[in-house]
Amino acid sequence: MRKPFWLIACLLAGGMSQTVPHGFAADLTPLLQPGKHSLYQRIITRPGAMVATDAKGTGAKPVDGFEVFYVFSRENGRVLVGRGMAGPTFGWIEESHTIAWSHAMIAAFTNPAGRSRALFLDTAEHEQAMLTANDSAQQADHLLSSALSGKPGSVVALEPENYVDITKNFYLLPILEATTIDRESGPSVHMLHVISAPSVPSEGRPPASPEALRKFRAALVFVIDTTASMQPYIDQTRAAIGDIVHTVQNTAVSQNFRFGLIAYRDSLADTPGLEYTTKVYATPDLAQPIDAVLPAIAGVRDAQVSSSSFDEDAVAGVRAAIDNIKWDQFGGRYMVLITDAGARGSEDPHSVTHLGIEEARQLAATKGIALFVVHLLTPAGDAAHDHAHAASQYRALSKFGTAGSLYYPVAGGSPEAFRPVVQSLSTSLLQQVADTTGRPVAGLTPEGMKVDPKTAVVSQAMRLAYLGREQNTAAPDVVESYTADRDPADALHKALDIRVLLTRNQLSDLAASLKNILDAGIAGRTTPETFFTQLQSAFAATARNPSEIRHIDKLGPLLGEYLDGLPYKSDIASITQDSWLAMGAIAQRTILNNIESRLRLYEEYEARPDLWVHLGHSEDQGEAVYPVPLEALP
Repeated sequence: MRKPFWLIACLLAGGMSQTVPHGFAADLTPLLQPGKHSLYQRIITRPGAMVATDAKGTGAKPVDGFEVFYVFSRENGRVLVGRGMAGPTFGWIEESHTIAWSHAMIAAFTNPAGRSRALFLDTAEHEQAMLTANDSAQQADHLLSSALSGKPGSVVALEPENYVDITKNFYLLPILEATTIDRESGPSVHMLHVISAPSVPSEGRPPASPEALRKFRAALVFVIDTTASMQPYIDQTRAAIGDIVHTVQNTAVSQNFRFGLIAYRDSLADTPGLEYTTKVYATPDLAQPIDAVLPAIAGVRDAQVSSSSFDEDAVAGVRAAIDNIKWDQFGGRYMVLITDAGARGSEDPHSVTHLGIEEARQLAATKGIALFVVHLLTPAGDAAHDHAHAASQYRALSKFGTAGSLYYPVAGGSPEAFRPVVQSLSTSLLQQVADTTGRPVAGLTPEGMKVDPKTAVVSQAMRLAYLGREQNTAAPDVVESYTADRDPADALHKALDIRVLLTRNQLSDLAASLKNILDAGIAGRTTPETFFTQLQSAFAATARNPSEIRHIDKLGPLLGEYLDGLPYKSDIASITQDSWLAMGAIAQRTILNNIESRLRLYEEYEARPDLWVHLGHSEDQGEAVYPVPLEALP
């Protein structure tokens, strides 16, 4: 066993340091994968690979193992490779020293808080035996403890203790194959055949000192519905913030915790008297004392006019908090949404963002934010038959790793019932920060008060993510091995996300395809039988071979070949003309609404330059990549 499992560098933006051998051509086109029109051949080098200047092996020099290349030619058992699609080529490598990587599937660690560490085993047989055993949890625990004690057995590598956030510390864990394993109980599990792709170690920050956690800082941002009738809840939230500020402002932990408050109402399009859709009253500011938030939020008031509907634009409030807070300066990133109404959907003409619930959750996840929802189950909401719909939305919006949904309904919805909920939640989060930093606060929590298990898991997740960043924790060098996307001890908990590494160009093509489908669906609302005819016309105009489009009988082939064969079920790929007509107008509208929400999410990805990574030396912005979660695909 190489030592130690987890202290291996990951593939960072910037890539390898070798120079391109003189004389190799640029502006070439890689070889297509067999039977594909837009997917190019790629390989991953094995350790010990050599790169030569020609197909005969002249002047061969070592090349790093587990580097990704495009294939431009094959000759004499060697492949001509390059790091970018447009060249230049890099040299010739023996094909036996390469591994074909046909799908751009990669694995990304989820936050390990609340679950067992992922194990990487040496053979598919060992992995499958563990996953299907009646005592899989005990077997996994035994393998972990044995590996940690220096007896690795079938364990090739372990997941790091800290969280390795792929959006902050990019690494490649390519998936060569994903096999579905059905178990006697619980959800099915994907057994993953993976290979590492390490690079030259980055000159990242040195490991954090034992005092690192004393520098852990947290932000708690309230996103409050300030429409008519919400004043009592605004007052109670303000009072809860004031109580906590007064309790901790003279303690050491006051340097580690800050509050923020963002208000939201609804669209001004038909109710201008609402004054604003969103308004930032206070942002967490480490340069100001903790009590600076109190005068900033003193003027928060509810609206003097009623909105046009019971649902409000909660997603706009969440989006404002995501965009207006400097989250990167905080280790603990907490958002609490307080509302008595459901959220306007992405399809609602008065939605400011036109983002759906899932898309809003994805955006919060890219920032590492834990989003809590306090839902006031008021008599007015009951009369409007809004509670069940809103609860479903907010349970989905607040999903956070193994903690599940951070959803807190307040029965009856009275201000008196609300106050202990917001007070307990705020105090619990601050207590977790005090515990993390080792700076206890006397009298912060009542004696005997039970720790909320959800906030404990969230706190652990924030701590692991913070340490992962501070210590520059890297993905393990697992070489070739087998692992699972779910925790063997509890298959309800995901250990690895399966993602698809898409280039900007590919995401742009996917968005264009979805836009064509959306436009054809909207245009054909009165005559749905023309849906496929309009699609064929739209796609034929841009297709390399328009005649092929006329023979397509379902939507899947229109979305892009890079989605073929992925281990996920698309909502739209299997739709045919007959199934489109059979589903009816309401189901059709739902499909189109979901497509529109995905388009908004892709726009958000495109607008975030910090998400995109260049592999190798390519400066082509269209070839920058982002690991798109399967859940974000159409």
